[in-house]
Amino acid sequence: MIMLTRLNGAQFAVNPDLLERVEATPDTVLTLLDGTKYVVLEPVSIVIEEIRDYRAGIIAAARFLENTPRLAAVPTVMPSEDYLAPAIPIHGRKS
Repeated sequence: MIMLTRLNGAQFAVNPDLLERVEATPDTVLTLLDGTKYVVLEPVSIVIEEIRDYRAGIIAAARFLENTPRLAAVPTVMPSEDYLAPAIPIHGRKS
């Protein structure tokens, strides 16, 4: 999420993945994929910079996670046949 400022000075966060476009008309207008519009104080160049920094942070965090030890499933080892108990018949043989 990136932090932006409404015209009344209130800050809010927006998910940059939901942005369809950013326009300067003379105020900066954000249009989301669902058509919702927000007017913000920051110029278009700053909004783009915030989006770039946000995405760079995600990539940096992902690269850090690749080098971090993590829990993994222990592979199941199939026992050898000599390890298995002998089969016992359930029913006795009839002669």
